[in-house]
Amino acid sequence: MTARRIDGKLRAEEIHREVAERVRALRERGVQPTLAMMRIGEDPASVIYLRKKSEASEAVGVTTREVVLPADADPETARKALLDLNRDPGVHGVLLQLPLPPGFDATELLDLIDPAKDVDGFHPVNVGRLVRGEPAFIPCTPLGVLYLILREGIDPKGKVVAVLGRSNVVGRPMANLLSRKGEGGDATVILLHTRSRNPGQWTRQADILVAAAGAAGVVTPDMVKPGAVVIDVGMHRIPHPEKPGKSKLVGDVAPEVAEVAGALTPVPGGVGPMTVAMLLRNTADAAAGIPTRPLEIRDEAPTG
Repeated sequence: MTARRIDGKLRAEEIHREVAERVRALRERGVQPTLAMMRIGEDPASVIYLRKKSEASEAVGVTTREVVLPADADPETARKALLDLNRDPGVHGVLLQLPLPPGFDATELLDLIDPAKDVDGFHPVNVGRLVRGEPAFIPCTPLGVLYLILREGIDPKGKVVAVLGRSNVVGRPMANLLSRKGEGGDATVILLHTRSRNPGQWTRQADILVAAAGAAGVVTPDMVKPGAVVIDVGMHRIPHPEKPGKSKLVGDVAPEVAEVAGALTPVPGGVGPMTVAMLLRNTADAAAGIPTRPLEIRDEAPTG
């Protein structure tokens, strides 16, 4: 068996086109969707990530505004900058790029972001709404995974889903999305983590396996049910085995899993593009004053 490749880049391009249409409609109403991205310090990966997000935003008509503070800035300066963005009516979405330099409390700063502008979905108000099954801004990666599997024609309803990883960024919101009532949910979810004993005994029961463990190649073929759908959220840069001095990107799933799984997302080109696409979608929702409705995923969301 060779797993069918789930093309996240192709699906993300679909989302980009839909968001571009929504942005045009908002502009006709006099609303220019604007995303403010705040970075503290010069972490190389963060600089690259924000540049990619900015390029993707501009491509669909979303204006970006980058706020950059030095790594040795006073935390009070960062707090004031976020509060200023909250008060700015011309800013619809606010993103705080992580990780932060030493001396900054990420939780404290994320909690300052207006929930109505929290396009990353990390504010406790949005987290609580997600848990309660209410419209909310949802973290972009798990929302992207949900969009991806549903647009591939994979319905989680009644299926066993194993989520490997319990972070607040991916694992926990992923489990909440898949277990909620209605379209895109109604799955039986097993949430696994570093303290789970013999995780393979659980993952082998899963019709859908979402790997967000944060470790390269941790999911091996013996952990996968034959024919299962495997979503690889991981992204790790390791030395290239055939090119000395070079590196390559790999995921949480070992390459040999493709011989067992029925469908599999690649790394790169799988979940990563969907994460950026969901950021754009959340920003358009914020500009329209509409909290994200994750169950309305097959059709374009309303323009306001």
